[in-house]
Amino acid sequence: MDFSVKKLASGAGVFFSRAVQFTQENLGQAEKTELDAHFENLLTRADNTKNWTEKILHQTEVLLQPSPSARVEEFLYEKLDRKAPSRVTTAELLGQYMTEAANDFGSSTPYGQTLMKVGETQKHLGTAERDFIHSSAINFLTPLRNFLEGDWKTISKERRILQNRRLDLDACKARLKKAKAAEAKATLEGDLWSDEVDKAEHELRVAQTEFDRQAEVTRLLLEAISSTHVNHLRCLHEFAEAQATYFAQSYQYMVDLQKQLGSSRAELFPVGNTDPASQPLSTSTPPATLPVLQVASSNPGEATLNPVEVALPVSGTRKARALYDYEAADSTELALSADELITVYSLPGMDPDWLVGERGNKKGKVPVTYLELLS
Repeated sequence: MDFSVKKLASGAGVFFSRAVQFTQENLGQAEKTELDAHFENLLTRADNTKNWTEKILHQTEVLLQPSPSARVEEFLYEKLDRKAPSRVTTAELLGQYMTEAANDFGSSTPYGQTLMKVGETQKHLGTAERDFIHSSAINFLTPLRNFLEGDWKTISKERRILQNRRLDLDACKARLKKAKAAEAKATLEGDLWSDEVDKAEHELRVAQTEFDRQAEVTRLLLEAISSTHVNHLRCLHEFAEAQATYFAQSYQYMVDLQKQLGSSRAELFPVGNTDPASQPLSTSTPPATLPVLQVASSNPGEATLNPVEVALPVSGTRKARALYDYEAADSTELALSADELITVYSLPGMDPDWLVGERGNKKGKVPVTYLELLS
């Protein structure tokens, strides 16, 4: 019991001495032992390594798992030392929905066939993403996390011990300085103060030895940061290679899909058919409806006439301005250039979405949506 009380009292005395020394240093009332420049550089490099590793680790986690709630769930499973449940990627889920929709609409229909092709590609993209996430977690995130939770904690612990040893050393220096000053003034009690000086010098030697030993231990740990950089460099190369593989696979999947869709489009939208994707793009929106000049047909069953073979009617013509470029699909159509003026008219039995256009000695069908009627 007496031993415990003495140990507690001794510990309280050491803590109080360190607190006093720390406070006086901050107030500029006590001297502080400075570390050499090389040691300070090691400390700075270690702090920078820790700070940047934390930021890189966090942002990589955000890259691999953008959902904050999912990251929190994975963190809790990790802390509970339990395996997190398998989670499908967004691309895999999209692919699943597309294939289910294809089966619902009918996989033999053009829309269903395309949904099936795109859905399967999305599943492949999701699988590639899953492999990339798994590889990055093992080869990149785990080494960074091990450094922060292992090596850095050890370094931080030894740095705190070094700080305490330095406070003890500076407190001993202060006591020795005071003892020598008192000895110089108290000439009548020289023997008494001589003992105090000897005691203070002994405590200083012990404190200096402990400080030097702890400084060497801390220095070795700080110099090992170079090995940490080498290890993180290797992990960074593996991360970059995994990411390059992921993007290369994704690109190849999309190239294959593009080829499949290209062949399907050629079958669905042959030349001359209206394919919305093949219409020219413009910053202005074509008018939804336009007035069409049409002469009533006396015979509704009359066959459609070739505009090239029909002479220009005496009346019913109007001027029109081409809104966009238009490439003729065959000899019965008239090619257009944006902003050019042509003469247009309608023929009996013509599709209301088309007019006959005439420019000089050339004439042919033109789509109404590409024209602005002027007069």
